[in-house]
Amino acid sequence: MTREETVRFISEHEILPASKFGQNFLCDEKIISDIISLCGIEKGSRVIEIGPGIGALTRVIADMDCDLTAVEIDRKLADILASDKKLKCVEIVSQDFLKYEPDRPYDIAVSNIPYYVMTPIILRLIICCPSCNKMVFMVEEEAIRRINAPVGTKQYGPLSVMCSLYGTFRKEFTVPRDSFIPAPHTSSAVITLTRDNDTVLTPGLLEFIELAFRERRKKMINSLSGRYDKERLLKVFEELNVPSEARAESLSPKLLYDVFFAVMQ
Repeated sequence: MTREETVRFISEHEILPASKFGQNFLCDEKIISDIISLCGIEKGSRVIEIGPGIGALTRVIADMDCDLTAVEIDRKLADILASDKKLKCVEIVSQDFLKYEPDRPYDIAVSNIPYYVMTPIILRLIICCPSCNKMVFMVEEEAIRRINAPVGTKQYGPLSVMCSLYGTFRKEFTVPRDSFIPAPHTSSAVITLTRDNDTVLTPGLLEFIELAFRERRKKMINSLSGRYDKERLLKVFEELNVPSEARAESLSPKLLYDVFFAVMQ
């Protein structure tokens, strides 16, 4: 959708972008095309889009002969999309994605993520859509520091650990503010996560990692011992050459992964 088409659509449907949902509607056809190209959608691909908004990406993907599900928290926008004859082949789900339980596997996930819920959406996608081999996100550029944070940095935490375990991160390009209506207050960027390993990403693993980082200055063994057997943890730490005084921020994603699965054996 062009800027003119977006303005007309918003006016015709009396849409007032809701700040509570972080709504900034993409209106740059070049950016839309570039995002969809990154998805690698083929005939029959199973695609899930989070937060379709007024359907800037949705309308293009719907013409690609794929199986598309679009999950929209704003009921008015979901109803508008569901009533659009051009989107009759798309499953429109009117629900908060953080409460959505996928009823099928997906190959590709794409989202212009509302920045205020970026972390929980990415983590839920990683856990709830394990068959996805590609995730393409529009995010706040500043947030990339947390998504791709190196071990030992202030930004390193559950989000960067889970993204690293999922696969390869890549920042693809920045997006000008005038590519949206209304323009966001911060800079945006498109990133990709590409699945390139066979790590098993479970809710239990995420719970373990979040607990390990909950009190960052606390020894990891102490953070975890309220939930897991301390003697078992100490034994696993010794087997994997993890110092008993180690903090979670000093362990690589792979080592955190290995600790969890060793503890659960």
